[in-house]
Amino acid sequence: MSTSPRDPAQSREILRLAVPAFLALVAEPLFLLADSAIIGHLGTAQLAGLGVASATLITAANIFVFLAYGTTSIVARQIGAGSERGALEAGIDGTWLAVGLGALTSVGVAVAAEPLCRVFGASPDAIGYAATYLRISALGIPAMLVALAATGVLRGLQDTRTPLVASVAGFSANVALNLLFVYGFGWGIAGSAWGTVIAQAAMATGLVVVMVRHARRAGAALHAHPGRVLRAGLTGIPLLVRTLALRAIILLTTWVAAGLGDVPLASHQVAATVWTFLAFALDALAIAAQAITGRALGAGDVVAARAATTTMLRWGLWGGAVLGLLVLAVHSLLPALFTTDPAVRAALSAALVVVALGQPLAGYVFVVDGVLIGAGDGRWLAKAMAATLVLYLPLALWVHARGDDLVADGAPRAVTVLWVVFTAFMAIRAAFFWWRIRGDDWAVTGAAR
Repeated sequence: MSTSPRDPAQSREILRLAVPAFLALVAEPLFLLADSAIIGHLGTAQLAGLGVASATLITAANIFVFLAYGTTSIVARQIGAGSERGALEAGIDGTWLAVGLGALTSVGVAVAAEPLCRVFGASPDAIGYAATYLRISALGIPAMLVALAATGVLRGLQDTRTPLVASVAGFSANVALNLLFVYGFGWGIAGSAWGTVIAQAAMATGLVVVMVRHARRAGAALHAHPGRVLRAGLTGIPLLVRTLALRAIILLTTWVAAGLGDVPLASHQVAATVWTFLAFALDALAIAAQAITGRALGAGDVVAARAATTTMLRWGLWGGAVLGLLVLAVHSLLPALFTTDPAVRAALSAALVVVALGQPLAGYVFVVDGVLIGAGDGRWLAKAMAATLVLYLPLALWVHARGDDLVADGAPRAVTVLWVVFTAFMAIRAAFFWWRIRGDDWAVTGAAR
C-alpha cells in the first residue's frame, strides 16, 4: 500500500525500527568511549596504541559489514515478497559465510599484528601497546562477524529490539570486564582486549540462538549449503568493495594523524570515537531505511520507498543539526573525560568543533546510504565510494606533506585541519548521493535485484 511522505503510520513504522536501532547502535560507541577513557588514564602512549589497534581491528571486521547490510536488504525483500522461509535461509547462508570469513581473518590479523600496526608510523611505545591489543582482540573477530550477520537477519525481519538487548548486555559486560581486567588484575591494555573478546562471544551466541528459533518456526534449513553460501559471498562483493574504499579513507586519515605525532594521534583517536558515536546515532535511520526500503521494493511499492526516503532525509538533517549543537556545547568539557594530558585536551577540543559542524551533512549521507543499501544498489555504491577515495586521496596527502608546518603551529591547528579535510570527504560523498537519489535507477522492485 502506498503512503505519502507525511503519513503518520509511516512515521510510526520508521520510529518502531529506528528507536531500538538507535539505542543498540549508540551502545557500541558509548562503550568504545568507555574503553578509551579506561585506557587513556593508563597513559598517552597506551591511548595512541589503542587508536592504531582499534583502526586495524575495526577495519578487519567492518570490511565484512555487508554481512549485516546486505543480509538486511535480501531478507527484507524476501519478507516483502511473502517468503519468510526464503528470507531465513538467505540469512543462515550469510551466517555460515561469516563463520568462514571470521576464522580466516582472525588468523591473518593475529599473525600480522605488529606489521599491521607499524604501517601507521606511530611511536615505538604506541606500536608495542597496539600489537598487544590487536593479537588478543583478533580472537574475537569470528564472533564479531557472526553477530553482524545475525543482526542483519533480524533487522530484515523488522526486529531491531533483539539486537538492542544483545548490544546493551554485551557492551555492559565489556566495560565491567575491562575495569576488572585492566585495574583489578593489573593486565593493562591486554585486559581491555580480553574483556572485549569475551563480550563479543556472548553477544554472537545470543543473537544466533534467536535467529535459529525463527528459522525452526519457518521450517528453514540450518545446515550450510555450499552453493548458496557461495552466492551469498558473491552478492556481497559490491558492498565489500564499497566498505574497503570507506575503510581505506578512514585508515588513510589515521595514518596521517600518526605522522603528526602521539599528541595529535591520541586526540584524533578520541575525536574519531566521538564521531563514530554520532555516526551510529544517525545510522539508526539508515537501519530503518534498509529494512523499509527493501520490504517496500520487494512488494513492488516504489511510492512507499520514496515517501519513506523523504521522511528519513528530513529527520536525518535535523538529527544531525541537534547532535552538532550538543557537541558544540560540551566540546571543551569532553576532553577531560579521556585524558589528563593538557596538550591532548587542547587538540581534542579543537577537533570536536569541526566534528560538530559536520553533523547535518553526516545525517544526510547516512540516510541515503541506508536507502541505497536497502534497495540493493551495491554496484553503484561501490563505484561511488571508489571515486570518493580517489578524490579524497590528494587532500589527505596534502595534510601529510604539510605535517611539520601544521604541528609547528600547534597540535590543535594540525588536528583541526585534518578534520576539516575529513569533513570534505563527507561532502564529496553527499554530492554523489544527491545525484543518485534524484533519479529512479536505484528503485528496482521484486524479491531479488
